[in-house]
Amino acid sequence: MRRLFVAVSVLALAAACKTAPEPTPEPSQPPASEAPATPPQEDAEAFRNQPPKPGEPPELVLPKFEQTKLDNGLTVLVSPRKELPLVFVGVAFASGGSQDPKGKWGLADISYKMLVEGAAGKDAQALDQAFQDLGVSPSVSVSPDGAFVGARVLKRNADAALALLSDVVRRPNLAQKDFERRKKLQLAELVRAMGSPGFLAQQAYLDAVFGPEHPYGHPVSGLPATVDTVTLKDVKGFYQKNVGPKAAALVMTGDVTLDEAVTLAKKYFGDWKGSATLPPIPPTPATPPRQQVVYVPKAGLDQTVMVLGRPGVAVGHPDEYALELATTVFGGFFGSRLNMNLREDKGYSYGAGASTDARLGVGPLTASSAVRKDVTGPALTEFFREMKGIRERPITQKELEAAREGLIRAIPGGFESVEGLGSSAAQLFFLRRPMDEFARTVAGLEKATPAEVQRVAETYLGPDAMQVVLVGDPEVIQQQVGPMELGKLTAKEPVAPPKK
Repeated sequence: MRRLFVAVSVLALAAACKTAPEPTPEPSQPPASEAPATPPQEDAEAFRNQPPKPGEPPELVLPKFEQTKLDNGLTVLVSPRKELPLVFVGVAFASGGSQDPKGKWGLADISYKMLVEGAAGKDAQALDQAFQDLGVSPSVSVSPDGAFVGARVLKRNADAALALLSDVVRRPNLAQKDFERRKKLQLAELVRAMGSPGFLAQQAYLDAVFGPEHPYGHPVSGLPATVDTVTLKDVKGFYQKNVGPKAAALVMTGDVTLDEAVTLAKKYFGDWKGSATLPPIPPTPATPPRQQVVYVPKAGLDQTVMVLGRPGVAVGHPDEYALELATTVFGGFFGSRLNMNLREDKGYSYGAGASTDARLGVGPLTASSAVRKDVTGPALTEFFREMKGIRERPITQKELEAAREGLIRAIPGGFESVEGLGSSAAQLFFLRRPMDEFARTVAGLEKATPAEVQRVAETYLGPDAMQVVLVGDPEVIQQQVGPMELGKLTAKEPVAPPKK
């Protein structure tokens, strides 16, 4: 069987080989010169050359502010927000640090802070406990153009909070022992601040731009020597002159309506009387050409703090929005010309910036940085080079649009909380602006043309009117800045604290 199987297998294999088709010869290959091109390899990293496209920006939604007045002249300001059962209750005052008498700088600051040192017979501890029972602690802020005291509470506690707030505003104790404690604390804070190069620069800068006689020519906190002269009689006189219904506003934001706010205002402030009126608008300061470079000597300081600036504009000025855009391009964000020069290109500083502060009166336009002391002169040269560059290298459309978008998109950040809404409403009162001011701001920023922004930039950012204040090692400043011929080097010694 095995032999038969093998024989059959051999015959079958032979038959298969005999009938199999002849193999087809392979076609001849073309010459190498005629070979088809190999498709290019795709670059796996090519996607990095094209940045991802941003999504659609969210719709800009601005809060609504409403205003009315009581018969006694008290302004009531409301901005409703219903998402959470929270209400911010506060009182804004129209007089701020600009109303400090000569030689009494810091009086407004210490006077408003005295309001929460005890009221309606409660001492500071009892008053603080009463607020804590509502789960809050009142805050006080003082600016050149006004002051603000208030707290955020649950809506169910708004009535009780306003009862306490009316005591704070209308019936402060203004006791001698409380005044002495507050003044001592204020002096201690100022003595500590005098060791800060930034505070020394601010003090010298305000004096250089506005002069010591101008209402904006000093820090709101005052100086140790001026606060030391303040007495309780001064505080009581300031309160009598500047606190009253015609010079104040009740501010309520959050889960509240205008009708609810008016009802509470009448309940707690309707019978409030007082002779205080709105203060005058600070006068427009002169803008003389620079004749000196002021420096505050701090031997051994590793950095030089430099602040340059001049008077800018007041709120409502026709140049306000264009100047905001021009200043932003110059130094208002990370990609601005000044920061990219001093930080990214030269490596002189961790950062440099510029801003304009439109106040009730003409506020300051400021550029500043802290640089390594060994590059004090070169850094100052770059400040002026960028100022001159505004004329030599006009603001581009790309720069303008980046500044415009950044400023507009940043506006809602001030409204994130009911406290932010309250602060924004207080600013409307301080600056005597209409209730649609934020919509006006957006429209003004959107409508500012490239030609207008360029004109304003050349007008306000010219180097000749820029006052210069430096805080740093005097030997370094004299060696590096003296030869630059920017004006007479004038030393301004830090004001020593009062001796006890």
